[in-house]
Amino acid sequence: MSYRAEDIQVLEGIEAVRRRPGMYIGSTGKDGLHHLIYEIVANAIDESLAGFAKNIEVKILKNNRVLVSDDGRGIPVDIHPKTKKSALETVLTYLHAGGKFSQKIYKVAGGLHGVGLSVVNALSKYLKVIVFRDGYEWSQEYERGVPRFPLKKIRASQKTGTIIIFEPDSKIFNEIDFDRQIILDYLRHQNYLTGGLRINFYDERDNFSYGFYNDGGLISFLNHLIKFKKLINEHHIYHKIVDDNKELEFCFNYVELPETQELAFTNNILNPEGGTHIVGFRNALVRVFNDLAKEINIFKGNKNLITEDIRGGLYLIISIKIPEPQFEGQTKSKLGNPEVKNFVESRAYSFLKEYFSKNPQELKNILNRLLINIEAREAEKTAKESIFKKRISISLTLSGKLADCSNRDFSKRELFIVEGDSAGGSAKQARDRTLQAVLPLRGKILNVEKSNLAKILKSKEIKDLIIALGTGVGKDFNLENLRYSKIIIATDADSDGNHIRTLLLTLFYRFFKPLINGGYIYIAQPPLYKIQIGKEKLYAYNDNQKDKIIREKINKNNLNNRQRLIEVQRYKGLGEMNPEELWETTLDPNKRILKKITIEDAEKADQFFSILMGNEVEPRKKFIEIYAKEANNLDI
Repeated sequence: MSYRAEDIQVLEGIEAVRRRPGMYIGSTGKDGLHHLIYEIVANAIDESLAGFAKNIEVKILKNNRVLVSDDGRGIPVDIHPKTKKSALETVLTYLHAGGKFSQKIYKVAGGLHGVGLSVVNALSKYLKVIVFRDGYEWSQEYERGVPRFPLKKIRASQKTGTIIIFEPDSKIFNEIDFDRQIILDYLRHQNYLTGGLRINFYDERDNFSYGFYNDGGLISFLNHLIKFKKLINEHHIYHKIVDDNKELEFCFNYVELPETQELAFTNNILNPEGGTHIVGFRNALVRVFNDLAKEINIFKGNKNLITEDIRGGLYLIISIKIPEPQFEGQTKSKLGNPEVKNFVESRAYSFLKEYFSKNPQELKNILNRLLINIEAREAEKTAKESIFKKRISISLTLSGKLADCSNRDFSKRELFIVEGDSAGGSAKQARDRTLQAVLPLRGKILNVEKSNLAKILKSKEIKDLIIALGTGVGKDFNLENLRYSKIIIATDADSDGNHIRTLLLTLFYRFFKPLINGGYIYIAQPPLYKIQIGKEKLYAYNDNQKDKIIREKINKNNLNNRQRLIEVQRYKGLGEMNPEELWETTLDPNKRILKKITIEDAEKADQFFSILMGNEVEPRKKFIEIYAKEANNLDI
């Protein structure tokens, strides 16, 4: 087959975006769908950062449409000298066209650098823009990026601002279902990061409304993240630096537990993978804490902090605003500007050294907290060496404990974590030995929410689980070494089983989060009831299903006066099932029900784990008081 110049396709503008949408918004799934909203809101936020917009409104309409409005200056409508079209149509139809390239218009900006609005237009079945400026209301509509008619002057108006209404194209997106919580979380972040801005949200699908207005900035933001945590110091450490064309703002504190959360923003855009601003700040913390620890001689034996040590217990929000951000990836997941690292490191170091000289007790509290991290790292190293030796002879180490499967194909291998020897024995007999491994746990594992890694690695049950998974733990965690494509928690359907499941999920959330993020963790859904009618066996997974089955069978078989022929057994645990029942209800891939564990909202999951599993009693007490009425089915 010939391959010549005419075979090379040149895609321009809208066509390029529609052909390869993932290059511009990351994906055509849920993340990409919501990214459309972020881009329009980012434009409104930029107007606020420039000192114009004070109010933003976001509406989810009933017909899969979204409305975003602001009271900024309004997109210009005069004729563009190069395109000979209105400036409005230019920014909606030309990639890399917009005011963000000119520092006269926006000193800092967070959108896709002139791409955002045109990309949303290209990926929308319908888009309408209404602009208020120059004494008039203007309007234009588009269909899949193509204008339906020229820009119209509608009526005289003294208002200013922009309204964008768009409907994502079902030919591009797999499913159009806007998740309110995802949008609210994004808007909350923007509100914390933009002082004096009011954001109102409406969801017309069920008449829900919510408003954001916050003058507390990053301090309020950190209070939101750190709720229900036990703090090392009562007050957060906050600082803002404005230097010519750069603005650096950060707020942090330490908590007692080994968890960490670092949120990094560039021009109000979240950078999930961090970047040079995070690296610079971590370097500043390592330098300042090592220097000051030596001055007051708080670390014995010439101990030195490394980056891993200063992160344990750290809750940080860092925001930088710069004129020309360089991102790795179109969706801005990581900041790449090399000069930012040195700027953040030097300025943060200078401030913190002076701050701690005036607040010596806060310094000592943090250094004593970091000393625990050093000791945990050293103890972890010893424990990991022990685990590594065991991993070499894994079959010998876990003999009688882990019943492994024989298939070497990772995609087909499954690990069932079951509660107790009774369920373990049943599961080992019932399983498909080629594909399904079984690891019984004795009793309730250690509550890792209240423990550091060194203590956790002394737990035999957890060590056995780590060895079985094969990934290692902590900084040595390597997802490529995972031995099973599905890790399935199969506990009893009583209060003890629920507790064990919660303890395991806490362990996975705190120390094996990539397994949850990657979709490897599942919960088995065994039936609660076996219903026997003659020789026929049926299973019910809840009370309603049980009652429905019985009702249907009575009517179908005319058993109105012969209910005694129906036998109902309630399973309290997997150990009560014989191997045949366990296979056909819980293990058989063709019949079983599995619930995949995901983290749609990491902040909320983090808070719930802290409330339910942490050291603080009062938040847990309040939680129980609030939700006690909803606990209708208890095993007493």
